[in-house]
Amino acid sequence: MSPKTSKTSGTGGKHGGRNPAMTPGRIAVLVLAVLCLVFIFQNTDDTEIRLLIPLVTVPLWTALLAMGIIGALCGAYWAYSRTRRR
Repeated sequence: MSPKTSKTSGTGGKHGGRNPAMTPGRIAVLVLAVLCLVFIFQNTDDTEIRLLIPLVTVPLWTALLAMGIIGALCGAYWAYSRTRRR
């Protein structure tokens, strides 16, 4: 078999046998996401939030989750815009 068509075993591949889907960075992000969810769901009391003029009463976990999603979207946009410039 030629080198282009031969298959390697699970231990001697390009990544040295490690699963490329579970990098230390991805594990850290997963742990942080779980900790954020635990924090959000521990804070279930109602809270008042002023949205410019109206005063809205919502569960605190809803406000925390919304801010987390907005932060994640801003971070994804920032990362995407940095890679587009290069």
